[in-house]
This record gives sequence, C-alpha cells and structure tokens, in this order.
Amino acid sequence: MDIADEIRDRFAGEWLAEIYRSKVRTQRTRAFSIDVPAKENQVEILHTLLGIEIQIGKKRFPSPDLATARYMRVFARIGCSTFAVPYDITTISAIADELEISWQKMLLYLDAESTEKAVPARRRLRSQLIKRLRSELDEIGAGELMPEFKQSTKQRNN
Repeated sequence: MDIADEIRDRFAGEWLAEIYRSKVRTQRTRAFSIDVPAKENQVEILHTLLGIEIQIGKKRFPSPDLATARYMRVFARIGCSTFAVPYDITTISAIADELEISWQKMLLYLDAESTEKAVPARRRLRSQLIKRLRSELDEIGAGELMPEFKQSTKQRNN
C-alpha cells in the first residue's frame, strides 16, 4: 500500500476528493475551467483594483469574490483544470474552509510520515499523493457548464 492509499484510508470522509464528491457534486453546480498545468502549483490570491484574482505563475484568473477565490485556489494548487463550483454562493466559503483544512492535514500527515526519508523521496511521495488526488477529482468530474433549472412552478403546471 502506497502513501496515497494510506492517507486516503486514514482520512476517509476528510479526504479532499471525498469532500468534493459528497458536499459539492451532490448540489447544483456549474463547471469551471482554468488553464493550469497538471502538477502542484503555487497559487496566490490578489486583491486588485479590478477585484479579486488568483495568480498561478504568470497567469491571472478573475474571481467574483474572496470565498470563490479560496475555493479555486485549492483546485489550482492540485493542478485540476476543470472542477465544479457550487451555484449557491452561500455554501462556497464553508466548503472552501473544509477543502483547505483537508489539504493542510494531508500535507502535515505526509510530512510526519516521511521524516526519515531523503528530500527527493519526500518530493516524490508528495507528487504521487497530488497525482492520486487529481485523478480522483478528474474522475468525479466537473458536471455541466450551467446548472439545470426547473421550469415548472406551483403557479404553472408544465
């Protein structure tokens, strides 16, 4: 069993991909796409005159608000280019918190478990873990570009 399987089993419901599957993809979402390399990325949130943006390398992507920028940062760090964003903006902040906590716990656990290993081996383990996480997130998918809206209401019977 490799370290990615061990961490996935240990965290179970707190595993980032599981949070995404159970708390994001179960609600109405819209697909979001950003052009990021499929590797671990350094991501910054910028507060500019035009609003909030996330920066990955030299590329910048606009964000409607800080909560969405924090949410997008998690996926950009992992290297996921397409992911689902909850349509209900009131839930984004709480989900972003959970995803960021999961990310940090995962990295802390990985560091604690690989303290005896050489630096290149630790980097390989981290890379394997992120590849595994990215592949699970890609498998879950981003869903539809726009959510489906029900046209019928109580006033109209369609």
